[in-house]
Amino acid sequence: MRSIFALLVLAVLFISVAAQDPKPTPTPETPKKETPAPAKETKDTPVVGKDSKSSGTKFTAEQVVESVILIYGTRPGLDHIRRNGIERGKITRYNPQGNAEEADYERRFIRGENLDKDKIRLDQKMPTVEYSLIFGEGKLFGLINGAAFTPRPDAIASFISQHHHSIESLLRYKECGATVTLVGKEQQKGLDLFVLDLTDKEQRKTRYYISARSLRILWLEYEEGVPGGTPVKYTKKFLDYRPVQQTLVPYRTLLLENGRESQEVRVLTITYGIKVSDSIFKGPEA
Repeated sequence: MRSIFALLVLAVLFISVAAQDPKPTPTPETPKKETPAPAKETKDTPVVGKDSKSSGTKFTAEQVVESVILIYGTRPGLDHIRRNGIERGKITRYNPQGNAEEADYERRFIRGENLDKDKIRLDQKMPTVEYSLIFGEGKLFGLINGAAFTPRPDAIASFISQHHHSIESLLRYKECGATVTLVGKEQQKGLDLFVLDLTDKEQRKTRYYISARSLRILWLEYEEGVPGGTPVKYTKKFLDYRPVQQTLVPYRTLLLENGRESQEVRVLTITYGIKVSDSIFKGPEA
């Protein structure tokens, strides 16, 4: 059903653009050439956002992103349904030698008016240790055995980075004051993709690869510098999409660093709309 809805959304976009740029009606002797629907694109389909001799069709970045938001649950729907919730699952981390470390996690959150004002508590349980990372008002601290601690700088950077280089950043680009740019359209491994860049207020840049057929975000890419070293290229892939309370959620996420898989997150359960107390986001001294 979502694939059909995606096709309808893109069809509306084509109609909207065509209405703005009408073409002369062909004479009876000239067969009318119909513009192909997005799901039946060929190598002759024009690149999005660029002039084309064959159709003249143009998309804007906003048209693509707003269509994606519709597919994921609509802006009002996402704001209402995902106001707060609890997510449980497993995180597997791989070191450069390929050794795996698995942890159970529970993520509780309250959605703010933008990403910086979100409140998140990530509890992780490993065989030898249990600890929590708590994010609120743009700051991050940890709890272990009831005592607060300051996470390592790399752990803080990783948490903040993954929070901002995310699906949520695109779905909430207006709320966060980010700008979006449609790079164009390309085909990879038989998939027709919209390629879109997002730049937030802190000048963090994320490139999104969006299925032209389903309007799902398939993966994103970004780079981050390492002190004294070359930038690391991160790729985050979103797999196993499922409907959750009339919204769309990937149940499996892979994170790659320079092509090497470094983390896998597998969601087991998600419940939106459940009450989450503010007290869990405060330190022991509060």
